[in-house]
Amino acid sequence: MTESKKIALAQLNPKVGDIAGNLARIRVARAEAAAAGAELVVTAELGISGYPPEDLVLKPAFQVACREAVEALARETGDGGPALVVGAPWVEAGKLHNGVFLLSEGKVAAKRFKYDLPNYGVFDEKRVFVPGPLPEPVVFDGMKLGLMICEDLWFPTTAVHLKAQGADLLVVPNGSPYEHDKPDQRLEIAGARQQETDLPIIYVNQVGGQDELVFDGDSFVLDRGGEVRWRLPAFAEAVTVTEWQRGNAGWLCLPGEIAESLKPLESIYHAMVLGLRDYVRKNNFPGVLLGLSGGIDSALSAAVAVDALGPDKVRAVMMPSPYTSKDSLEDAALCAGMLGIAYDTVSIEPAMRAFEGMLAGIFAGRQKDTTEENIQSRARGLTLMALSNKLGHMLLTTGNKSEMSVGYATLYGDMCGGYSVLKDIYKVTVFRLCRWRNGHFPAGGLGPMGPVMPERVITKPPSAELKPDQTDQDTLPPYEVLDGILTCLVEEEMAVDQIVAKGYDRATVHRVWRMLDLAEYKRRQAPPGVKISRRAFGRDRRYPITNGFRPG
Repeated sequence: MTESKKIALAQLNPKVGDIAGNLARIRVARAEAAAAGAELVVTAELGISGYPPEDLVLKPAFQVACREAVEALARETGDGGPALVVGAPWVEAGKLHNGVFLLSEGKVAAKRFKYDLPNYGVFDEKRVFVPGPLPEPVVFDGMKLGLMICEDLWFPTTAVHLKAQGADLLVVPNGSPYEHDKPDQRLEIAGARQQETDLPIIYVNQVGGQDELVFDGDSFVLDRGGEVRWRLPAFAEAVTVTEWQRGNAGWLCLPGEIAESLKPLESIYHAMVLGLRDYVRKNNFPGVLLGLSGGIDSALSAAVAVDALGPDKVRAVMMPSPYTSKDSLEDAALCAGMLGIAYDTVSIEPAMRAFEGMLAGIFAGRQKDTTEENIQSRARGLTLMALSNKLGHMLLTTGNKSEMSVGYATLYGDMCGGYSVLKDIYKVTVFRLCRWRNGHFPAGGLGPMGPVMPERVITKPPSAELKPDQTDQDTLPPYEVLDGILTCLVEEEMAVDQIVAKGYDRATVHRVWRMLDLAEYKRRQAPPGVKISRRAFGRDRRYPITNGFRPG
């Protein structure tokens, strides 16, 4: 008789710090898996605490609460239902570890600790955790499980050690944040470990937004030979039961459902939607508010907000000045109508006149310059913050990565807000995303099925409209050039000569580099936003504000 097992992959959306809520999600997933005949349920990294817990994990009371939750869940496995693989912070011999546990037959049957602690980009686990020893296999009902946690998969050491110690299967709980090229990279890394060990791999990733990070799920099973046998959907919770049989070559996973991979723009859009949705819901905001200017950035931000939250939870405000064009007035109103959101108009002209009168004596004899332009932006910021305070809605910032890179934004003006969905999106990609959304409907979206903005919003030259006949290209290179140079500087850390060798003008490269450095003080005061690239502003790129280095 062929020996078989049913193992469930539970791709769940935890909330950092909500131990009771996270326990409840795991219990529901276990019950669902039990109903489908599962004998073991595998969850993601630190599913009890939520990931990443950051310095919260250093609080002794939190450590105790996580331990008690693991022990309570362990006792529940004495009911004859499936065993569990769960993750939690764990203090052992006075040292704090990132742990994974096999809970079976009413007890903590085994515990293992993360060996490779990541300490780059958004990760700083070495700051809070102590690495564990190389793990030994864990025996579950005759199957030797090689439990390894996230980063342990990215290097050969742990997998090769588990193979040498007789593991039948590599089981990898993950907290792997989304980046636009990450899904393919994960499969490539898992494939390398599979080839090195000739063992199948269960890869379970969490899903959901946590501050600036979005976790896309996209869990999978990789069988011997590197073939994907199961793949869970991206950006959605899922509980899937996989079937395994022991053959002459060891344990094999039977073929199952393989979710379709998302195309690049679709994937980015889903990340923006999920990041905003979870930030708003997990922080208990009733909805969002944003300035709708008739331009492309605010139109895309509004579309993402409606797809994330529904039109009833989004409110837009047009704040015209004497420089606001008729086209912008029309486009903002049309955009709000197409999205079905509440829309108000509040003129900032009275505020402009008030500030002009207040400052007339001090400004006497001086030419008008960006000071007057910034006053307009700050009048809008003040208006939006007042509405946010009064109505309780979180203010959504609408600036993109191109603008934030070079400081084309006003502190305490258009940078006001609690969150930004475009923070890690270059302007050229903003245009592509708008065209994508006008032609496609995102799965699970709560907005309209058809177009979400007028075509003119996408085709007209971008402008802040802070003075007559202004366009962005009055002060910035064309966005195709600017974004190309910024990608070289931010994502690639390339030298000037390397960038020039790609065909860019040397003087323009120097100018963009200088603007990038000078704007660091602004970025330090910017709201959080969805991480999309492998080098988002914030913890991914920690540059000094006071910086005397100049490129040659």
